[in-house]
Amino acid sequence: MSYPDQRSDDAWRAVLSPEQFRILREKGTERPGTGEYDQHFAEQGVYTCAGCNAPLYKATHKFKSGCGWPAYFDSLPGAVTRHTDSSFGMQRTEIVCSNCGGHLGHVFKGEGYPTPTDERHCVNSVSLRFVEGEEGK
Repeated sequence: MSYPDQRSDDAWRAVLSPEQFRILREKGTERPGTGEYDQHFAEQGVYTCAGCNAPLYKATHKFKSGCGWPAYFDSLPGAVTRHTDSSFGMQRTEIVCSNCGGHLGHVFKGEGYPTPTDERHCVNSVSLRFVEGEEGK
């Protein structure tokens, strides 16, 4: 799939830390419970892609799931693209930034969380930046 931000791997390496590159560009994951935003809850703000700064999630989308990664019940319209991920012998739904294709994590449905969508976007903190006070679109 083609994304608006078409930087080369070398260009991404120039702006991302090695850990950000491993997760955003090589579809890695951070260890559960270690991410900067796992226990981060703000009343207002926007979580953006750590690679390209595209707005992804409002602070009000975030909820406490206890899964060890930041969890959101929805994204900003058009901000996240879903793909089938058949790695590790299972079928999951991968989520990526719609602007740069950076790997965010996975989305899970029907787990019974008391949220408006009954979805959990399980996102790596390394894939995100938080901008306080921004509303997003």
